Amino acid sequence: MTRADVKAIVGGGLQGGIIPADKHIILYSDHAGGARHGYYDGWLADEGSNDPLFEYTGTGRNGDQRFVGPNKAVLNHVAAKRTIHIFSAIGVVAGTQTKTHHYLGQFVLDEEQPYLMRRAPGEDGIPRWVIVFRLRPVNRVVREDRDDIPPARVTEATPVPADVTESRLVRPEVNTRTATQRVAVPRLEVQRREARLSDAYTAYLEGKGHSVQRFQIRVQGLRSTLLTDIYDATEAVLYEAKSTVSREDIRMAVGQLLDYRRHITVAGLTLAVLLPSKPNRDLQDYLQSLNIRIICRYEGGFAEI
Repeated sequence: MTRADVKAIVGGGLQGGIIPADKHIILYSDHAGGARHGYYDGWLADEGSNDPLFEYTGTGRNGDQRFVGPNKAVLNHVAAKRTIHIFSAIGVVAGTQTKTHHYLGQFVLDEEQPYLMRRAPGEDGIPRWVIVFRLRPVNRVVREDRDDIPPARVTEATPVPADVTESRLVRPEVNTRTATQRVAVPRLEVQRREARLSDAYTAYLEGKGHSVQRFQIRVQGLRSTLLTDIYDATEAVLYEAKSTVSREDIRMAVGQLLDYRRHITVAGLTLAVLLPSKPNRDLQDYLQSLNIRIICRYEGGFAEI
């Protein structure tokens, strides 16, 4: 189908990647166009789940993408009672430059993590933050290899600014008449608590004159992208923040830090957990046995145990 064919059925416009209409939102995926600008929309092998996941980059050619216009429409499609449909470019009409697309199916934003932020260059070549929507198929969809996100050719851990954190995530508007998105709110709130802690510690480090960054990691052979918490470039310390001092959260922090460390080639890198309070004695011993530092927040600031 061409864009004109789609418009004749559901309405909307002919320009742009995200086309809001009265009852639907059409997403046009074009692998060749995305690759030219440093991103690739498509199917992703979602770690921790066997359910298919489609990543789609928001609109905005230069500068940090924001939740305005079409991006806001996608985020709040449930509350607006709009369905999302994806078309992928496959060729052109013979003798013209008019693109043709095949229909993948109907999708909904992932309930647990509706989107994430990722670093990618704009059309002007300047790195910026882009919105990456995480979409789940509603029912039967067309899935072909050409629509898969290609695996990374090499492993890369790229330092990126620390100015975007989960505390700045925008909460989706929820249609309270349905159960959809019921998980997104608590998950986003946990992320915000962790990110508020990270923000406060980042400000603390920067107040001491430290350079604070994060790492965006792509692993050879895999399609997913990892984003660490705080990296203190001045002292070569990688931090993982958690919102509680529970054994479950601390074990998760340890696993994440050890996983990230394998891919970060920084001489003398040390690991640390950032916690909202002091953990119990046994968990302190656990972290210290692994040579992982413990930074805790207290009423007057932060201190290392």
